[in-house]
Amino acid sequence: MSAAEVARALKRMAHEIIERNKGAHNLSLFGIPTRGVQLASRLAELIDQFEDETPLFSVVDPTAFRDDCVANAVVDASEDATSSGVDGATVNGMRVVIVDDVFNTGRTARAAMDALMHAGRPGRVQLAVLVNRGHRELPISPDFVGKHIPTARSERVNVMLSEVDGKDAVTLTRSEDVGN
Repeated sequence: MSAAEVARALKRMAHEIIERNKGAHNLSLFGIPTRGVQLASRLAELIDQFEDETPLFSVVDPTAFRDDCVANAVVDASEDATSSGVDGATVNGMRVVIVDDVFNTGRTARAAMDALMHAGRPGRVQLAVLVNRGHRELPISPDFVGKHIPTARSERVNVMLSEVDGKDAVTLTRSEDVGN
C-alpha cells in the first residue's frame, strides 16, 4: 500500500466506525503498541473531522495478557488495571474500538480484550486493523479492515507509519525457511 492508499483506507475505516456506532458519542479508541497507537490516533482525528466530536483515545498494552509467554500467562486479579494502560472510565459502558496495524492469528486482539475486561466492562468491543492477513487461530475477526492481504505464513507484512518510520506504506516480504 502506498501512502495515499493508507490514507484512503483510514478515511474509509473512520466512516465505517462512525456509521456502525451512530456517531462518536460514547466511543473509545484503544491503540495497541506500537503502530496501533498511531493508527488509533489518526482514526480519532478523522472521526473528529467528520463528526465534530472527538472519541476518547487511549493505549491498551496487552503484554501481561498474552498466552505465548508462560511468565505472562497468569495475571493477578488484584493487579492495578492501569498496568495495561487502560482506565476504567474509558471502558465502562463505552463502545470500544481496539486498533492494531496487522491482524494475524487473533492472539494479540484476544490479549487486548482481556486487558480491557480486566479494567472494566465495555458496552461493546470492536476491532479495527489496517491489514488483515487471514491466519486466524481464534474465533476473532476484525470489524473494520483497511485491506485484506492474503499471505503465506512465511511472508511478513510490514506496516510503516510516518510517526514511527518516517513514511506511510505497507509492504510484504518473504522470509526464506532455512533448513526445511
